[in-house]
Amino acid sequence: MLDPDSGLSLTIARIVQRLKGSSLHSQLERQARVSLHKPEIKLESLKEDIKDFLKTSGWEKKLQNAVYSELNVFPSPCHPAAPPEHMKEPLAYMRKAQGSWEKRILKSLNSMCTELSIPLAQKRPVSEQKELLNKWNEMGTDEPDLSLFRPVYAPKDFLEVLMNLRNPNYENGEQPSFRSHLGLIQVPLKVKDIPELKEDFSELGLNIGQLGIDDSAQVPPEFFENEHVRVGQKGMDLFSSVINFLAEQDSAAAQQYVRQGCPTALRADLWALILNISNQPEDILYYEQLKSNVIQHDLLVDSLIYKDVKLTASNDDYYFVFEDYLYQVLLCFSRDTSVLEHFTYSSATPPKSYIRGKLGMEEYAVFYPPNGVIPFHGFSMYVAPLCFLYHEPSKLYQIFREMYVRFFFRLHSISSHPSGIVSLCLLFETLLQTHLPQLFYHLREIGAQPLRISFKWMVRAFSGYLATDQLLLLWDRILGYNSLEILAVLAAAVFAFRAVNLMEVTSLAAAEAVLADLSTLKVMPLLQIFLFATVT
Repeated sequence: MLDPDSGLSLTIARIVQRLKGSSLHSQLERQARVSLHKPEIKLESLKEDIKDFLKTSGWEKKLQNAVYSELNVFPSPCHPAAPPEHMKEPLAYMRKAQGSWEKRILKSLNSMCTELSIPLAQKRPVSEQKELLNKWNEMGTDEPDLSLFRPVYAPKDFLEVLMNLRNPNYENGEQPSFRSHLGLIQVPLKVKDIPELKEDFSELGLNIGQLGIDDSAQVPPEFFENEHVRVGQKGMDLFSSVINFLAEQDSAAAQQYVRQGCPTALRADLWALILNISNQPEDILYYEQLKSNVIQHDLLVDSLIYKDVKLTASNDDYYFVFEDYLYQVLLCFSRDTSVLEHFTYSSATPPKSYIRGKLGMEEYAVFYPPNGVIPFHGFSMYVAPLCFLYHEPSKLYQIFREMYVRFFFRLHSISSHPSGIVSLCLLFETLLQTHLPQLFYHLREIGAQPLRISFKWMVRAFSGYLATDQLLLLWDRILGYNSLEILAVLAAAVFAFRAVNLMEVTSLAAAEAVLADLSTLKVMPLLQIFLFATVT
């Protein structure tokens, strides 16, 4: 075990090292040099005077937000003697399973490449570059023939892999025993019970006001929302170069605030503050460079992105209008090598390809796609809800990228992390078995294992299943608690809500029909009733 002092020292050293290479570091240095010419800076108290200047000019707050962002994204440091792969995933069998899954995905991609005689990447002809540049803002009007392309995998394929996951060191004989888990996930991971979840999500308590309930119920508005909005407004008058939003309210305060939801008018700015996204000129320039890379080079994954958008968001009543934005963001995302950084704390490893004719020669190996992420069926739904909040492409892009490297990557990689998809599946099944045993057993007996229905909800973070206003209330809480565990809780709560109907079904198809439409559900009442009105 790593003692707290050593852990803190390692964390500080890591954050200092990372910030040294950032644009914020050079900006702070520049501001410190500028301050030397100010009359209030005295030589005898130089250090303290510069500190005071950075504090009063708002740079200290920017540094605090950057540090807080690092603490939220990167895991706690491992013991110095632990091998590097332990930071990615401490359990060897999980690493092995993830490695096998990646080989399967890459094999599927390569076989498609061979079947269709299409290279993984090629430079676009000049005429094609001009054409793409001209229609950049209306790519949705393009109708390329994608009939031969297929998604590399779908959530149900991934579920089959997770169902076969086993810990080789765990006694698990052929005969079922009292220790056997009745669900589909058969790995012994520690997941939280209702009392622990109540403690973690205490701000969702029945006696605490929530945006998403109190603002729509027949209660006097002064009872809750005015107070909550007033707290937000206090910061609202103070930040953002456009409308001076939230300057005095730091990331930590914003994160705490959204645990109880946030008003629609404040959401975009609060989320940007929590994710530490400010859309500086250098960020806009970086996005334009990614766009230029898309214009110049054609990748096989571009067709997978087109296909996915056409199959999912384009057919969605809420999101079809954002088709152009989705292409722009996802095509740029596939070229963004800064995304590779998240593989230092992800169990996944970016796939490699080789320059033609140099197969097997490591010096000619390149990551493919450049961001290391092969899109799967439904991937575009991670972006679609964000289009309601952000209409400036570079900012929309940065928000999505940060959401991905903080949260979404965990939904399609095999790991033991509490917010990883394996833990979420186990938490869902455990909650149902513990608190709705009759329902769970009934569904199991008729061949309708609950996870077969709920898995696709959790993999997409419910995007495309809930009404958009409800989805954004759910994602408020994901950001507020810096955790995806609430997805499993909501999935269990949906089953609890439809329990009476589900007890009457006699097949998987009938159970799926009962749960086919979630668009009328209200997220916050379901979560509150399941967590705080359940007898434990």
